[in-house]
Formats: sequence, C-alpha cells, structure tokens
Amino acid sequence: MKKKRWLIPAAVLLLAVAAFLAYTMNYYHASDEGLRALGSDDVIVEKTDFGWFFDGPAADTALIFYPGAKVDEAAYAPLLHRLAESDMDVFLVRMPFHLAFFGANKADDVLDAYDYARWYIGGHSLGGVMAVEYATDHDLQGVILLASYPTKAVDEPMLLIYGTEDGVLNMDRVEEASRFGAVETAVIEGGNHANFGNYGEQAGDKASAISAEEQQEETVSAIQAWLR
Repeated sequence: MKKKRWLIPAAVLLLAVAAFLAYTMNYYHASDEGLRALGSDDVIVEKTDFGWFFDGPAADTALIFYPGAKVDEAAYAPLLHRLAESDMDVFLVRMPFHLAFFGANKADDVLDAYDYARWYIGGHSLGGVMAVEYATDHDLQGVILLASYPTKAVDEPMLLIYGTEDGVLNMDRVEEASRFGAVETAVIEGGNHANFGNYGEQAGDKASAISAEEQQEETVSAIQAWLR
C-alpha cells in the first residue's frame, strides 16, 4: 500500500514532465533568412554564452533583446542586424526552453560582461513582458516592446510597436499600457505578430499585408526616431 501511494504521484509527475517537454520542443524555428543574418559584415555577429552579440558602429548604446515564446532566437537576427547597423549594438538572449518566463534575469549576464553608457531592454511578445519585469528592478534608459505590453509600472520611457493585423496581441492590454508609465506607441499599417521575426506563420495570427522585411524596416525606423 505504501508503494502504491508513492507510485501515483510519481506517475503524475512523470506525465507532467513529459507534457512540458513535448510542449517546449515544439517551437518556431528560424527561417533560412534568419540564419543568414547571423553572418558578419559591417555588423560583427558573435555567438556568446548567453546568445548572440550584434556589434555595430554604436559606441555607448546597447539593447538587450528577449525573444518571443517558443521562438528560436535566431529568427530575430534580421531585425536586430538592421538595428545594429546604426544606433545601438544588440544582445540577443537565448531563453531556457524558448520561454522568457524562465529567463527574466538573463540580462544580468550581459550587464556583467559588457560596459555601455546607455542600456535599453526589450523583447517580442512574452519576451517584452519579461523585459518589463526586469526593467522594474534595474536602472536602464528605456524599454522597447514589440507586439507586447507592460504589466508593471516602469520608471523608464517605453516604446510599444505593433501591427494593425496582429491576431495574437491582447489589445486590451495595449490600451491599458499608459497606466504603467510613459508609453509612446508606433503602429505599423499592415503588419502582424510574426513578422517582427523570421519564423513563418504563427498560430492565431492574421495575414500580413506587408513583408517581414518591410515590417522590420519600419520597426527600426520607429526605434531610431524614438531614440533621437
């Protein structure tokens, strides 16, 4: 009887672990274009212990970027490569199980290893939510949210960018964003949820009226304008 009492919770635990692993192993992979953007040109791209470093001409400003839920971090390489070409270097963080929920403090690894005068943090979808979590307890210059929203009060200014065809983003949360601090919003006409990265279509999203390249170019322009 004692053995049976232990077998039932052990079996439940094993099933829960198996279900979790099955869930996290089914994620969105980076497209070939995403993988190609990990190559170096005017921007030096280096693989690091925490993910990837996009080292461009910027000398004193950097962005720490958290990927969206169940998305291969390399899918954001085209966007971040473009961003690193001008205004800021970028640190793309790899998340445990591809879920930023398990790596909200991963930015510590970057801040401990590099020295910049101005630090920003941001992310896509769940990555943005977790970036806000980090910003609430750290002294940064600002937060950049792509198809995301704040859930806690932040002292730093925030930039929130989303597309008109986003079928995943909770728009009620977006409308409440100003409750949590100074938020500037940039809306990309025809853009959707998935086009901030290069990983194909996302479940629940709407069809985009523009290409991923166009959406990412508009995103970079919006970030550059906000920084200036």
